[in-house]
Amino acid sequence: MFKIGDFSRLSQVSVRMLRYYDEQGLLKPARVDRFTDYRYYSADQLPRLNRILALRDLGFTTDQIRRLLDDAVSAEQIRGMLKLRHAEIEQQVEAEQARLLRVEARLRQIEMEGKMNAYDIVIKKVEPLRVASVRDVVPTPPDQGSLWTTLEAYLAGQRVAPAGPCLTLYHDPEYKERDWDLEVCEPVSGALPGSDRVQVKELPAGEMACVVHRGPFVTIGEAYNAATQWIEANGCRVSGPCREVYLSPAENGSQTDPQTVTEIQFPVAKA
Repeated sequence: MFKIGDFSRLSQVSVRMLRYYDEQGLLKPARVDRFTDYRYYSADQLPRLNRILALRDLGFTTDQIRRLLDDAVSAEQIRGMLKLRHAEIEQQVEAEQARLLRVEARLRQIEMEGKMNAYDIVIKKVEPLRVASVRDVVPTPPDQGSLWTTLEAYLAGQRVAPAGPCLTLYHDPEYKERDWDLEVCEPVSGALPGSDRVQVKELPAGEMACVVHRGPFVTIGEAYNAATQWIEANGCRVSGPCREVYLSPAENGSQTDPQTVTEIQFPVAKA
């Protein structure tokens, strides 16, 4: 029999961890002195301790290790838990590789420009969004005011108030000088019929590369450039219509209102 300190030196596992394994029911001492409460371990407990250490190294939780140490667990169940752990590690590796790409892209940007970009792009998972919308082709984005007038008049007639920040969907897959395919949207809740001009539909959930622009619309192109460069540098592609979400809308649709706050959302997928 070994005292806990001697067993700790023999196994190269700290006394604190041996006590923790005891508390968790993973490795009980072979004997506990009922007068002194001293813990004693035997050499034949080393294989079980080594199994615990090996499973910890694979990233299993304490509860999972307890299950895997159970003699009643079948080989098929163990195989299933190992396959699940394998899949989890693959996901972690993929996430870290994506993080590495983002770090490398930021380093390249600093090396080229000599400073941090004014815009930070983050990936968000957006939930499905029910909207009322009007879609049409307009000469340029600043000419979308008539679409908003139509949509807001319809909602007012239905006595429906917007349920969140309004947004514009840009359906053209690339930049155009004229004739932009736009869809203006107001989030809504509750029952609402559509009309010849107004659709009521659900925008899909998805992963978005998002950037926030603070300032007038006349300078929003800088935010778009930052987002598209980031998407390309990080091995992604745009997978649907871009969303322009007006968190703090311009007063009277002004293109020069400096207090405007707009979030640009690009749905993205791996290239």
